[in-house]
Amino acid sequence: MSGEINDVRAVEEFAVKYKNLKAEISKVIIGQDKVVDDVLIAIFSRGHCLLVGVPGLAKTLLVNTVGRALGLSFNRIQFTPDLMPSDIIGSEVLDQDRQFRFVKGPLFANIILADEINRTPPKTQAALLEAMQEQAVTAAGNTLKLPEPFFVLATQNPIEQEGTYPLPEAQLDRFMFNIWVDYPGYQDELAVVKATTGGTTAEVKPVLNRDEIMFLQGLVRRIPVPDNVMQYAVKLATRTRPGLPDAPQVIKDHVSWGAGPRASQYLVIGAKCHALVRGRFSPDIEDVQAVAEPILRHRLVRNYKAEAEGVTAERIIRELL
Repeated sequence: MSGEINDVRAVEEFAVKYKNLKAEISKVIIGQDKVVDDVLIAIFSRGHCLLVGVPGLAKTLLVNTVGRALGLSFNRIQFTPDLMPSDIIGSEVLDQDRQFRFVKGPLFANIILADEINRTPPKTQAALLEAMQEQAVTAAGNTLKLPEPFFVLATQNPIEQEGTYPLPEAQLDRFMFNIWVDYPGYQDELAVVKATTGGTTAEVKPVLNRDEIMFLQGLVRRIPVPDNVMQYAVKLATRTRPGLPDAPQVIKDHVSWGAGPRASQYLVIGAKCHALVRGRFSPDIEDVQAVAEPILRHRLVRNYKAEAEGVTAERIIRELL
């Protein structure tokens, strides 16, 4: 019973801490409220994010700021066509005592920004995705655990497709959220320009520490989910599969492959976290709907008809909801 009382108190504190976290991040990141929400929900849900947006929308700054506000270590890896797996994992070197010693690569940090992940060959992409799935890397026959918490935020530029290696669907599925970063509104852009063209820079202070983050990640897993919400999440994921008899017409007409069981899991976990950050102890159907778009967007494989008619994944998801 005391455990439940502690969890109720923790939920109340979580909502307060989350508000402070958003306030700290907003010192540097102006606007982009939904993007910041989605990134933080993914972190507390132990998920990874794929950020898609044109250059210059402060994706790198956002990740750096989130890392500082969470009090976590942060590394940025710029993905290029000549990047090798050993460049991100690390490699063995011969030291002065003629002994082989493993030198850790930039992957050994809490938050990893994989900048332009589609610029690097599949071999290096696969090394990163193994780390995301297993939270460990294999080097020189040894398995090395990565620090906890471990969170990958990869960016992709949707404009230039020449010389890129698009992520296969199976690898895209490893990302909990696919977040679309759009241009800021006029007032937000004006505020950004005012804040960044003067002489002062905002100082971001840590709001949480590593142990608190891991406790809150555990709290997200522990909160109960009503049966009707669980059923709604699973039904939403299964209705994206065109081969099933109860698939809606929009799915049969425009989708080749739908979302797998991982989408159902993420819909439930994402809904739990969405409820928690709003100070509620249990998610409802609206929480599932709030996280459905970034979870399903990259899991729907549209067919030629959808592409020819300009039917977007977002439109299909909105019709489903």
